[in-house]
Amino acid sequence: QVQLVESGGGLVQTGGSLRLSCEFSGRTFSLYTVAWFRQAPGEERKFVGVIGRSGLVTRYEDAVKGRFTISRDNSKNTIYLQMHGLKPEDTAVYYCAAHDRTQFTDEESSFRRTYGFWGQGTQVTVSS
Repeated sequence: QVQLVESGGGLVQTGGSLRLSCEFSGRTFSLYTVAWFRQAPGEERKFVGVIGRSGLVTRYEDAVKGRFTISRDNSKNTIYLQMHGLKPEDTAVYYCAAHDRTQFTDEESSFRRTYGFWGQGTQVTVSS
């Protein structure tokens, strides 16, 4: 069974940086596409970005382009979300999610229902 464990969240001031980590276990990591989602209080969980199995392909939600970077280290079974230029509106619980589908569209990679495995989340709070 796939398990995902996020870490690295915390409190940061506007303009600051954080790096989240998501440790994967239970299956062959390199066979899984992994994404980050976030959920602010009172809102739905939303797509942040995704990284393909090889790490060569990434895609981001418009609001984080140029500020957030997803990477993966297949030797460590870990993906990362590097966040710069944080804003109060980035405050949310951040989740990593994984799936092993071999055929899917770019649009489907942003859907929650595409992902069968989720971590427990890590809180990111950006103070103004």
